[in-house]
Amino acid sequence: MSLEADPPGRFPIDNVDAGRGPTASQAAGLTLGAAKACMKAAMAKGRELRVAISVAVVDQGGQLVAFERMDAADLVTIGLAQDKAWTAVVNRMPTRDLAPLVQPGADFFGYESIGRGRTIVFAGGMPLARNGVLVGGVGVSGGSLEEDQAAVDAAVTAFG
Repeated sequence: MSLEADPPGRFPIDNVDAGRGPTASQAAGLTLGAAKACMKAAMAKGRELRVAISVAVVDQGGQLVAFERMDAADLVTIGLAQDKAWTAVVNRMPTRDLAPLVQPGADFFGYESIGRGRTIVFAGGMPLARNGVLVGGVGVSGGSLEEDQAAVDAAVTAFG
């Protein structure tokens, strides 16, 4: 079994313990190197937009793979970035797409109250897929909805 990510060699698994195999997310391409590439792209977009952000990458089980907070990013962005990534994974959709579904009178009104308060229903969270398979999610917080979405879109593009 190859420990290379898909596409081969792009984001190789940095396995320092040969006795442990990769997780399903790692085998499918969400390695630490891939997560760092996502964060680097989001941070670059944050700098371009002149907004301090936090970025979180989670695996397919919603567990944190990597996190980074820019200097001057508000403390609240720490939890929001992680929760946006988690929400994108557990719902298999961009967090921005949840907003219209939870409005009064909509079929899922009140849905944001589930998930022990972690469910985020505004822009900034995106699922990460490789070859049509959900492997994780990324979340960005710190700017406006549009700025967070632009940064998270950059992260998804970097993941490929």
